[in-house]
Amino acid sequence: MLLHGWTVNADLNFWRAYGPLSQAVPLLALDHRGHGRGIRSAERFGLADCADDVAALACQLGLNRIVPVGYSMGGLIAQLLWQRHRSLVAGLVLASTARNFKGNPGDRVYFSGLRGLAAASRVTPLAARAKISRRYLKSKLRALDLQAWGASQLATLDVAKMTEAGAAIGDFDSRRWAADIDVPTAVVVTTRDTKVPTARQEALAAAIPGATTLRVEGDHHCIATAPDRYVPVLVAACQQVASRIDA
Repeated sequence: MLLHGWTVNADLNFWRAYGPLSQAVPLLALDHRGHGRGIRSAERFGLADCADDVAALACQLGLNRIVPVGYSMGGLIAQLLWQRHRSLVAGLVLASTARNFKGNPGDRVYFSGLRGLAAASRVTPLAARAKISRRYLKSKLRALDLQAWGASQLATLDVAKMTEAGAAIGDFDSRRWAADIDVPTAVVVTTRDTKVPTARQEALAAAIPGATTLRVEGDHHCIATAPDRYVPVLVAACQQVASRIDA
């Protein structure tokens, strides 16, 4: 079950990986709340709610056990899915993610700012939201090297929910309980990552008993910009976890 990162949807996050992954393992992907075709709700965005959404989807499809494959924000949701629905989670693949995203003064200022924006977005006029959305689209398209198709995907994002999601990411912290994770786990580490510092990714891998670490030379976006490097490692991580389930 592919769980995408912040400010993208499943297709933007994983489109280069769909083919190789689907040849290796049975595959599903969903859009989280406020992202792409994900649930639209007046409630404030919550990572725990996203984890519960995944569990509800699995139940609806008659799936008794899944392996969440969480990228960045999706890795936080995957960890919460294990914590909240342990009988459902057979294993974990955690990619370019960490136990916490707010680890230094700069991070705290950034995420505090997002919290303020999240509050403001609830009372911001629609015209102003649209202007902010257009600016965001331009910057994101440059980062991912996508144009028409990418714009159509990004246009489905709810800008207000993006800021709320950013604040929720800043609040997440699994350092107290990550060591309790007791299912086969692989952690994919991006070694030149400035969005989620590599040291935090390595700390996540070290905290989970028996977790294996697979490394990719690249930055946070290399799943899209350097798929020849990233995707084979992600496939290997999924296969490795699958082989260890009930072994």
